[in-house]
Order: sequence, then structure tokens, then C-alpha cells
Amino acid sequence: MCESFSDAPSALSRARAIMRDLADSVGVPWPQLEMVTTAEQYAHAVRTFGSALVAWDRDLPGFGPVRDGLRRRGVAFDWKELSYVSIADMQLRPDLADLWPLPEGLSLSLAKTPPFGGPDSEPEDDCTEEELDRMVSVLGPLTMNVSWGCSWRGVPDFKNCGVRLCLNSVWTEQHPEPAPGEFGVWVALGTHADWSPAGQAWLRDSGLTLGEPQAG
Repeated sequence: MCESFSDAPSALSRARAIMRDLADSVGVPWPQLEMVTTAEQYAHAVRTFGSALVAWDRDLPGFGPVRDGLRRRGVAFDWKELSYVSIADMQLRPDLADLWPLPEGLSLSLAKTPPFGGPDSEPEDDCTEEELDRMVSVLGPLTMNVSWGCSWRGVPDFKNCGVRLCLNSVWTEQHPEPAPGEFGVWVALGTHADWSPAGQAWLRDSGLTLGEPQAG
């Protein structure tokens, strides 16, 4: 279910108001930022961020040639091996924009790049409204989505509940799609409450003006 807005600050303000008024959480949960998936996103990230977290799925083949090619271009990684991925910080450079589309298994994330937290940030951490303002101010024209998990007051099961802020994009069947100039706030009641009497009562009592319910 979505509300649409003509500008990103209005969408952010509405997302914050919904969580503040209707969520059980005392603070504001730390936003989760989507991956950098296009050359346009990367070009903006280079102007705004110094580095990003790059990850490689070790279950997929082909990383050797990609790694060697990056090294030949002067990209140095100090890889940290986790249970299923290798991760490292990568300095963002304009000349690396031609890497997109990224090879399968390689991903680039700004999720733990200031002001979107640091290496030790967790999704359960709370952030202030001032921190949220800084986050949105650096997103700029990125076709990226930010999601917050939260527990709604009055909904018995809050699994998969939350708010999704979409900037220059729309949310369609669990996938973001580019839509320049469109901004929206999607409200999720969770997989168990969406169509339940409790979910319908929550929507009725919330006073929110939302669009048609959406599958997924």
C-alpha cells in the first residue's frame, strides 16, 4: 500500500511520521539501503561517498578474473572472509563506472557507509531524525530504496512489517523499478496480517490514505 509524493523530502517526512505515530518502536530503526546496481547510481555515489562495501558470493565461479582485472586497474582489496561471502572496502573512482553491469556475484553497497552507519551498525540500531535527514540529503537522484523494519501497534504479528521509502522509483511485486520523478512511501503489514481482520482493522484505525493493496 502506497502514498505518492511530488518530492523526496515530503516522502521522507511522511515515512517518519508514520513510524513515529503508529509503530511500537521507541526510536527510529536504522534504514536499510539497497545495493548500487546501475552506472548512474555509481556516478552519483562517486561524487558523494568516498568508499563502499564490495561483496563477492564465493559459491559462484569467475571471481578470479574479475579480481585480477581490478588489481591491474589499481584497485586494492583487503578481503575479509565470512561464511558465504568475501567482503572488502573499495575506494570509489570515476573510472570504474564501466564495471556496470557488475559481474554475477559481485555487489556494491553503501549500507554501512557514513552517514548510513558504520562497520558495526546493525539493523536493530536506532537513528535520530537528524541522521535520517543527512541520509536523504546525500541520496540525491539515486534510484535507490530505503526500508525500515518496525512493529505496528495493534498488529499481532509484526514479521516483515515496515515502511519503504522509494526515491525516483516504485515498488512492484517485491522489486524496485526505476521511475524518475516518482516518490512514494510503501507500508507493509507483514505476511500474516495483510489480509487478516487485525490488519484491516489496523488500516481502518490508522487514518492513513493509501493506494490499492499490492501483492508481495
